[in-house]
Amino acid sequence: MKISDTVEKVRNWLYYRWQSNYFRKSFLLILFITAIPGIISGIAIYTFGLSSTEKELRKVHVEEIEERADNIDAQFNHLEESLTHWAFDPSFNHQLITTDFIYEFQKTREIIQKLMILEGSQPLIKGVDLYIESENGPALFTPYIHYIDNEDEQHAYHMLVDHSNNMSWEQGEHFFLHTDYTKNLVLTHQIPGVINNPFGAIIVELDRSSLVSALETLTPYSNGVTLLVNEANELILTTERTAENSFSHQLLSKFTNQENAERAFQMDWDNKTYSVSYGTLNRVGSTWTYISAAPISAITSPIITISKVILIASLTVFGLAFLLTMFASNRLYTPVRKLTSSFTENNESSKMKKDEFKQIRDRIDSLTTESKQLEKRMTYQLPQIRQNFLIQLTKGFLYDFDEGALKKRMESYRWKIDNHSFVLLDVQITGSDDNERAYQDDSLKAFAMANIADDLAKKYVDQHTVLNQYDLTATIFLIVPNKLDDLSHLLRQLAEDITVAINQVLASYVTVTISSTTPRIKDIYALFEEIARARRYRDFHNQNQILMLHEAESEVNGIRTFYPFETEKEIVQSLRRGKISESEQLLRDFFDQLLASSTKEVSVQSGMMQLYSTIQHEVLLSGVDPVVLYKGRNMYAELSQLREPEWVIKWLISQVIEPYIMYLEDHMNMEMKVFVDQVVQYIDQYYMEDISLESCAEYVDVTPYTLSKAFKKFHGVNFIDYLTTIRIDKAKELLLQTNKKINEISEEVGYRHSYFNRIFKKHVGVPPSQYRKTKHSS
Repeated sequence: MKISDTVEKVRNWLYYRWQSNYFRKSFLLILFITAIPGIISGIAIYTFGLSSTEKELRKVHVEEIEERADNIDAQFNHLEESLTHWAFDPSFNHQLITTDFIYEFQKTREIIQKLMILEGSQPLIKGVDLYIESENGPALFTPYIHYIDNEDEQHAYHMLVDHSNNMSWEQGEHFFLHTDYTKNLVLTHQIPGVINNPFGAIIVELDRSSLVSALETLTPYSNGVTLLVNEANELILTTERTAENSFSHQLLSKFTNQENAERAFQMDWDNKTYSVSYGTLNRVGSTWTYISAAPISAITSPIITISKVILIASLTVFGLAFLLTMFASNRLYTPVRKLTSSFTENNESSKMKKDEFKQIRDRIDSLTTESKQLEKRMTYQLPQIRQNFLIQLTKGFLYDFDEGALKKRMESYRWKIDNHSFVLLDVQITGSDDNERAYQDDSLKAFAMANIADDLAKKYVDQHTVLNQYDLTATIFLIVPNKLDDLSHLLRQLAEDITVAINQVLASYVTVTISSTTPRIKDIYALFEEIARARRYRDFHNQNQILMLHEAESEVNGIRTFYPFETEKEIVQSLRRGKISESEQLLRDFFDQLLASSTKEVSVQSGMMQLYSTIQHEVLLSGVDPVVLYKGRNMYAELSQLREPEWVIKWLISQVIEPYIMYLEDHMNMEMKVFVDQVVQYIDQYYMEDISLESCAEYVDVTPYTLSKAFKKFHGVNFIDYLTTIRIDKAKELLLQTNKKINEISEEVGYRHSYFNRIFKKHVGVPPSQYRKTKHSS
């Protein structure tokens, strides 16, 4: 009774809820929405997912077997090359015709050994035989010799000697009918290989199982089959394990009737789908085709099953939803019907295809436009390509290239180098009128200098390239005709014009270095080294210079190097005292003395490096790490880029000495504060003993002068005044709080009695006894 009442209540609840228009529409709408995605997903997975998966598997299949087919092809090529090599062996000559292989057993043994070596040289070889038409009759080494008596067998082997090709994979039906060789798996080469009258042949029989194993690598999935067919589409070999080879024959028939130009197609067999790919192996005198069939049904079947399940379930729900929505309002049904019909209307799909083709056409037009612009871009980028080539050449990256290869590369960059030579002009800014160097402007100045050099070089030569080194240096690479007269005058005139232009535009002094000439491309690297060497012979004074290597070297020969050691010592002492202004003046004296001996950069720069090494040594001795102090900068490289004494002095002051002294001052303050605090604690604890400035300085391991100066700095009073204050304050406390005698109190605070009275009166104004009486009475 209770169950029937419950059922009745549920039925009445559903009935009244269903009468509600909002409930009915909401229910149907939710049910309908849940059905549509399932249908779309099922169709999409079944249609597009399966198709794209099969297409991708075919693509992967083709890509995988191409590489493996190349490996097999390489093995065949190696086999053919090895056989050709052996056929041309001098031991396989006409003497074999007259050789008695029974009597001359040593010769026979050598032939057997060679055949066995050839047989073991390749994993694909099953056996190697040698056929010789000797005076004693046709002989066959297998590898041991025996003579052929059967006329049909003699005729079969003689066909190898009469074959039109020296090497061949095709021997004819008669040969295989009267011999024991496997059909289509024999490679022969007539001997000897150097004349047109052969008297024998080397016969190589392939191992069927090894070749099957190699062909099986062309099938990326299990249960696949690979065929090997000749030019007549006759089956040479198959990896199928069945005796009937029914699948192989069906696959060969499908391949033979294949009209698709693509190298892959799909084949259905025994309720399985196979991805078939094929390619060719070019053999001597023949072309073989490999056909690889890999089953993809095992991979695609889960997709089909899932899509069908989703589709069936969705259709079931959709059917239920359709039955329920017959009684729903048309307002809810109409947009849903339009939505589902929009997926099946042909006009919409055709319109979509037209839009896609339009996008493709627009893309092709865009690529055509880009291809037309490519030549313009290449022309625009050609100077940068040339610069990169020269940089690679100077860095030694092209050292292993020979002259011919370098010439081809330069010609590809549109350089004309036949009957031309190469020469370099190195332009280096060495100073300015005001001797001030703005580091942030170096890159702009180098860029302007390179542009000036490029513009002026165009007036003198047809082929040139400017390399901006971005260190206030630019190198002009010139290609000049060999027949050019008075090249030295032309180069010097170009150097003078560049000098004048940079003086006027950039207000800077210039050193122009001219290299020797060379007609060889591989010697260009030596020209850059020559330029770098000649540049060091410039005069260090702030002036314009034009250098040539042989002239500069002759000027520096015999110059005696001088180094101002005494001034160096004074600079080190000024560093220890922390005197920056004094160090700057000593640096100027140092360079004056250095330049008085020699003004050549090669001499001055070595002195600069030695001075910096001494300063760095002093930094290390003071316990400071130069790497930390200068933040890991390559200070030697920075110093080597400075080309004027004033630049060097300012760099040493601002970049080397000032950071060092400031570092010392900051860290000395912290250390001395610790020392002073230790001394104060020591005084507070041992004020009653015989304490002095010297003993406290020894206690903290500093000099008395340093301690006195630091004490004054941190406490505002000197050491002795602080000590006296501590002792007087303690004496006052003892006078007021104890009944000890004056002489006892004086000893407890570290004074003799007579001296205690004087020092107490000096600081307090009254003797100790009177101080006690006054305080007690008050």
